[in-house]
Formats: sequence, C-alpha cells, structure tokens
Amino acid sequence: MRRTTLLSRTRWLTGRTPGVVPLSVGHACVDVYQGAVASLVPFFVAERGYGYAAASGIVLAASLLSSVAQPVFGLLTDRRALPWLLPLSTFLAGAGIALSGLPGAYLPTLLCVAVSGLGIAAYHPESARTARQVSGGSHRAMGWFALGGNLGFAAAPLLVAVVVGTGGLGLTPLLAAPALLGCALCRPVLRAARTRRATEVAGGTAEAGRDDVPAFVRLSLAVVCRSVVFVGLSTFVSLYAAQRTGGGTAAGTAALCVLYLGGAVGSVLGGALADRFSRVTVCRWSYLVAVGAVAGVVYVPGPALLVFLALTSAGLYVPFSLQVTLGQDYLPSRMGTASGVTLGLTVSVGGLAGPLLGALADATSLRWALTPLIAMPALAWLCLRTLSEPAVPRPAPAPVGRAAPRR
Repeated sequence: MRRTTLLSRTRWLTGRTPGVVPLSVGHACVDVYQGAVASLVPFFVAERGYGYAAASGIVLAASLLSSVAQPVFGLLTDRRALPWLLPLSTFLAGAGIALSGLPGAYLPTLLCVAVSGLGIAAYHPESARTARQVSGGSHRAMGWFALGGNLGFAAAPLLVAVVVGTGGLGLTPLLAAPALLGCALCRPVLRAARTRRATEVAGGTAEAGRDDVPAFVRLSLAVVCRSVVFVGLSTFVSLYAAQRTGGGTAAGTAALCVLYLGGAVGSVLGGALADRFSRVTVCRWSYLVAVGAVAGVVYVPGPALLVFLALTSAGLYVPFSLQVTLGQDYLPSRMGTASGVTLGLTVSVGGLAGPLLGALADATSLRWALTPLIAMPALAWLCLRTLSEPAVPRPAPAPVGRAAPRR
C-alpha cells in the first residue's frame, strides 16, 4: 500500500509521466559536465601553471562549442528522430571531462574539453524533443526535466572538489561516473518514448500547426535578456555579496547556493503554474517579479540581499522550461531547431555580456556594473507583452476501422 501511494505521488508530481524521472536524472548526469569545466579551471591553473588567458580558453572551448552546435543538432533531429544520440552524447560529455586531466599539454586538454562540449550540444535538442514526447505535453513534467539539468550544474563544483580536490587532476577519470549512470538511464527513457509513440499512432497522428517565426524570434530575444541577467549574477554575485554583507567568502558561497537552489525551485514551480495559467502569462509575471528582485539584489544591503536573490533566481527559472516548449510550439515543424536555439544559442549570446560587465566593473564598481541587469527582465517582458499562447497540435481522428485507445 505504501509503495502504491509513493508511486501515485511521484506520478502526480511529474505530471503522471514516469518516464520523465529517468530522463530528468539523465539530464542532471549530462549538465554536471557543463559546470565541471569552470570548476576544473583552478586545478589547471594550480597544477599546470595556466595563465588567465589559457584558462578562459578552456571554458570558451566547452561553452561556445556547446551553445553554437546545439542548433545544428536541432536541425538534424528535425529531419529524423535520433534516439541513439542520447546515450552517445552522454558518453561523449563524460569522456571528454574524464580524460581532460590526463594529458599534460594544453592542446590535448583543450580537445578533450571540446569533445565534452560537443556531447552536451548533441544531447539537449534530442533530449528536449524526447522529453516533450514522453511527457505528452505536460508542463509539470517538463519542469522536472529542466530541474534535472539545474541540479546537475549546481552539483558540479562539489563533485570536482571531492574527486580532484583530494587527488589532483590524475583522478579526473572518476568523473565519468555520472555519464555511465546517464547512459544506463537512456534505456527506460527510450522505452517510454516508444510506448508513447505507439499510443499516438494508435490514436491518430497529431496535426502540426504552422510555424510562427516572428513570435519565435521575440521569444528568443526574451531568452537572451534572461541569459544576460543569469550570467552576470552567477559571475559576480559571490563577490558582490561578500562586499554588501561583510561576510567574506562564506557570504559569497551562500549567495551562489541561493542562486542555484532558487533556480531548482523555480523550474518545478513554473511547470505547476503553467498547468493552471497560460505559459506566456506565467513568463510575463515572472519577469515582472524579477525586475524588482534584481533591483533588491543590487541596492538592498545586508543579509536581505539573499532574500531578493532567491526571488530573482525563481523569477528567472520559472519561465525556463516554459520557454523551451513555447519555442517548440511556435516552430512545430522544427522542434529540434527550436530546442537548440532556446537551450543553447541564446545562452551563449547572453553570455557575451559577461566580459562587458567585467570591464564596466573595473572602470566603476560592481554595483554600477550590475545595475544594467535590472533592465533585462523588463526588456524580456516587453518582448513577451503582445505574444499569444501558440496553438498546441491536436490529435487527428483515429483511422477508420480502428478504435481509439481508451483513456
């Protein structure tokens, strides 16, 4: 009885789509390698004497290749389903990081990190398409899928500190463990996808809607604005919190934890809210909340800064998974491309603001550098202000002579 109750609660939390649970965990197993690259940089600097330029080149090799290549893989998955990409890309993401600590020369290390970035790029468009299929369009389930990636990214510093911090770069092969788990979880995910596909075929193929490219472009601009805020805060909020609270490095670490944990809560909350209200409405209100929350982070002194930081993180992450499904519904004939752009390309474009904020901070102060971030959620709201909820494809009538499956 207790096991049945737990299973029913799990299905309710994830939108009654149990296949999303292994997919969410697999998403975490891949995204841990996105956070691992930056976490490994201090060890490359300490053990190999890399300068700041060389260290930033390693981060750039992973992040830029991952973000720019995702739309390319999206185009491929639009032409045909590529389920084998899930285990292969998971393996590549882990293998690149696992091998990055072994070669002593810079170029082989750069190549290993680039391979990991390529695996991450290949994973996300196909996984987002599979998550949409497995979830049957449930916003709550897509929120749990996004949550997995957030938790994986946030767990990376701890994983690297435990493994590499205790034994040096020679122990990076141990970092392959999440990838092995992710590969194993691909089997139940693909089984759930086949089951869902068979059900859809039995009930009639869904009628795809028309692409709304202008709406998709405006949505993408909103995602860019969101990315600018998140990249700026994740880069400088630890230093800023240490200054504003007087708590030193402990306050900075606490600020980063709040930023990441607030994102985890926001991802799940966004899916739940979208089941009651339209996705566009939820995104608009979230960005309005984020405007005031970012202003509080920048100008409110003392520990209260952490409260506004939690609101900022939730406000930025409530729309996260909703924007992915909105992009897919604005481009129903190119869902892979839509996923690659909203999950990858727009993030890298937003990340380009990081060096500009750093230069402004050097010329003025951290507060002045972070002040422009207040306007970014407002610009995102403006991009979404006149957008309408896209029409979700409806199932076609069941073929003549074949009964539709009971629900």
